Amino acid sequence: MTRAYYVTTPIYYINGDPHIGHAYTTIVADVLARTARTRGDAFFLTGTDEHGQKVADAASAAGLSPQEWCDRLIPKWQNLFARFDISYDDFIRTTQLRHELVVQRVFERLRETGDVYLGKYEGWYCSNDETFWLESKLVNGRCPNPECGREVQWLSEDDWFFRLSKYRDRLLQHFLDNPHWVRPRSAYNEMVAMLREGLEDFSISRSSFDWGVPIPGGGGVIYVWFDALLNYISAIDWSRDDPRFHRYWPASVQLIGKEIMRFHTLVWPAVLWALGEEAPKLVFAHGWITLDGQKIGKSLGNAIDPFELIERFGSDGVRYFLLREGHFGSDFSYSEAKIAQRYNDELANDLGNLFRRTLSMLERYRNSLVPQPGDSVFPERFAELPSRVQELIADLRFRDALEAIWELVTALNRAIDERKPWELYKAGDVRALDALLYDLCEGLRWLAVMLAPFLPERTAIMWRQLGLESGLHDDWRETLVWGGLAADTQTSLGDALFPRLELA
Repeated sequence: MTRAYYVTTPIYYINGDPHIGHAYTTIVADVLARTARTRGDAFFLTGTDEHGQKVADAASAAGLSPQEWCDRLIPKWQNLFARFDISYDDFIRTTQLRHELVVQRVFERLRETGDVYLGKYEGWYCSNDETFWLESKLVNGRCPNPECGREVQWLSEDDWFFRLSKYRDRLLQHFLDNPHWVRPRSAYNEMVAMLREGLEDFSISRSSFDWGVPIPGGGGVIYVWFDALLNYISAIDWSRDDPRFHRYWPASVQLIGKEIMRFHTLVWPAVLWALGEEAPKLVFAHGWITLDGQKIGKSLGNAIDPFELIERFGSDGVRYFLLREGHFGSDFSYSEAKIAQRYNDELANDLGNLFRRTLSMLERYRNSLVPQPGDSVFPERFAELPSRVQELIADLRFRDALEAIWELVTALNRAIDERKPWELYKAGDVRALDALLYDLCEGLRWLAVMLAPFLPERTAIMWRQLGLESGLHDDWRETLVWGGLAADTQTSLGDALFPRLELA
């Protein structure tokens, strides 16, 4: 059986409104999924993490039950993803019965094998992060997560534990044998260093509150982090539909923020091995979006409302900035001035102006009909561009992929400036004018296809104005053959693709 491409985002903790960081991770997954679908079967999972003390506390403060609180917030998250044209295949909620049943099956399976046992936990606990910390990891007696820094409390309770220490040697060997399974390299190195220090068993239950998946047989609820990690297999029917599960697992790419590396690269593979399953192929811990040198996030009070950004820059304008501004895996700084500059310089001037100039000349000189092709340097010069772009996207080098695509944008703009179609028209050089106009239209068709994963809304408009009805999301090997745009195709000149922004 051929395994499909499976990409996941972390499920987002639903104790507040979504911010731009949530949109960033999900947009990246969307680009990967859209590109993978041009090569075959793909599955894209996102969703929300709805259990735990923080959710219960937020609900209580609002005078609601935890379930009512989650149900009220869900539409905002789903609306955000719709506004950004996110093409997920499944949106999982950890309060759904399909998920809770899998969590309980996993717990029972591991309890039967002895990988889960009953013990007593005493240690420092951060209720905001819902994470236990060794005293040696605390920073001035506080949570070491730079996004948190809150006071921790001493917790003592009878808990169920997962035998994480049992898998320490196997984990370390897996890292050494697979040096690219955790990226970027800084994340890999940090986790290897943690493994070399040793691992303690992992508490996976709570008895101090009741908002979570009930432990089979009673005795509290399952720890929110253990519960949350299992969404990646509950969504694809682990223990319910083996053929479907093995069609997608192991995941091709699991996207996370670097602050949750420990759970996803140490605890998660050990749990999978305890279940007899494989570790994911790649876990990628992306960098942070920063503002004035600080990570953007609701915990720090500097969260950016993504809905407001869409209103000002459009969904594709924001998508483009997030994917183009920094190398994926590194931190990069945010400002609305930076978004506006990239929007005006690259989307409005380079791409939008190229598109409008081409269709305007086609309307003026050829009644908006695509002419016959002629001699061209473009087919040979850009023959390898589609495969290069796909490889860069598959390697999560989105900035490099966009820069590669922009080589064609630049070449088409240069062809207009150097070959001067208005002079060819005045001189009556029909063959040369037709050859140039065809190259411009065919080049724009290529650009629409390659940019579709990045700019789904605007490329759909490009496709329609080029007179095309289907094929935008087809296999690139078949679609991106130079000459695929038929002569006499009727085009239409519409509004500006990316209207210039007037900056204050």
